[in-house]
Amino acid sequence: MTPTSIAADLDAAIQEGLKLFQNADEARTGRRPRPDGWCAREILGHLVDSACNNHRRFIIGRGAPPIVFQGYDGDQWVDRQRYAERSFEEIASLWAAYNRHLVHVISGTPPDALTQSGDGPEGGTVTLGFLMEDYVTHLRHHLAQIRPLLGA
Repeated sequence: MTPTSIAADLDAAIQEGLKLFQNADEARTGRRPRPDGWCAREILGHLVDSACNNHRRFIIGRGAPPIVFQGYDGDQWVDRQRYAERSFEEIASLWAAYNRHLVHVISGTPPDALTQSGDGPEGGTVTLGFLMEDYVTHLRHHLAQIRPLLGA
C-alpha cells in the first residue's frame, strides 16, 4: 500500500466509526459485556491511546536508525485514564480529531519511508508501512467490538 491508500483507508474507517456512534445511548456505552471486559467507552478510549502511541511511531519511523517502536500497556492506559467516567460523545470527538490528524500525517509520509524498519513494539523487526496498515486493521477490529455494545 501507499501512504495515500493507507490514509484513505483510515479516513473511511473514521467515517464508519462516526456513523456507528450516531445516536449512541450514553447509558449503554458504560455497560460492561462481562465483569472483566471493557465497556464501549473504554474500547474507544483504547483507540485514542492507540492513536497516541502510533502517532509517535509514525513520526519516529521517519527518522534515522536505529529505530525503536516502543510498545505500551493498553490495560494500564485505559485504567489510569478512567474512560468509563467520561461521556462517550467526548471520547468519540477526541478519537475522530486525533485520527483525522493521523490521516494528515500518513498522507504526508514519503512512500519510500514505508520501508524504514526498526525494533517492533512486540519484538522482531517491523516496517513503518506495516505499522500504519496494522493501525487501521486494529482500529477496525475494535470498532467491530463496539458495534454490539451499542446495539448496532
